[in-house]
Amino acid sequence: MKRYFIIPLLFLATASFAVAQSGAAPATDVLGAHLNYGRGCAACHAPHSGAQGNGALKTADPTTGNVALWGQDVGSLYNQTITTAGGTVEKLPGSFAATTGDVSGLLTCLSCHDGNYATGAMMKNKIVESLPTTYGTYDTPPTLLGNDGTGAGNYLNDHPVGTNAVFGCNSATQTHDWDCTLSTSTSSSGTVSPVITAGPNMAAFINKYGFFVSLASDAGTPIVVCTSCHNQHLMNVVAVNNTTGFASGAVAKSGTSGLPAGNYYTMFFIRAPYNPGDTSATNNQTAQFCRQCHGGESNEMNGGTAGTTF
Repeated sequence: MKRYFIIPLLFLATASFAVAQSGAAPATDVLGAHLNYGRGCAACHAPHSGAQGNGALKTADPTTGNVALWGQDVGSLYNQTITTAGGTVEKLPGSFAATTGDVSGLLTCLSCHDGNYATGAMMKNKIVESLPTTYGTYDTPPTLLGNDGTGAGNYLNDHPVGTNAVFGCNSATQTHDWDCTLSTSTSSSGTVSPVITAGPNMAAFINKYGFFVSLASDAGTPIVVCTSCHNQHLMNVVAVNNTTGFASGAVAKSGTSGLPAGNYYTMFFIRAPYNPGDTSATNNQTAQFCRQCHGGESNEMNGGTAGTTF
């Protein structure tokens, strides 16, 4: 398995941070592009009979709709192999009923956003969210992974995802790691889940920005899938629940942050404060989002004391 980043289910120490820009109140529906040309929730979550009931079934998939009432056809993705950035190889599960951690947070997403194996889905690879005019000149970002204009089947320009995109702590061979430790917990039903415990530097980061990433679990191993970074139900806003005072080693849920509580601007369904259109000289919120996983590039792991500025 390749170990890429490292992550926290996390924790903090006494918070200190710059005044944050909250109070986002979107005037448009928070589902944004996932209103799916007016079909709304039912485009993805067909209330009856899955993709068959949605008129979207293109393969003989007997498990359509058995996960999350899924209304798009995933059958053409079964057992396919994709290679993402860094040579991370992901063999997609062979069934919607598979027990691997890449079913609901990856297979479902690719049923609309692949464009290579899963063609004919509702996603049309057209702009769904305009970038600010200050953010370069390219205002039609591709929305398909395997058919984004560079050639069908190219996933090498996409972030690693899947069972081999593993988070690790203090790996001797990786430089992205936080000062965290990894263990597991087992529920009464026998489910094994990863537990990531923060050291002092990671705890300080959480107090200054937060931990919003939602890692998937593959038999107790924390892995990155699409929904680790994206909340498919909220395109333009994220709620921050201020929880401060966590010391190193404490464990907190995804969404814990030392930022002032409130609604924050985001885009591209990113599940954290994220605004690359903010061109103020000191704005580092977008960099902070990446540092949730890439601890080696954080201020804290390099002796810096900068917090989060908007």
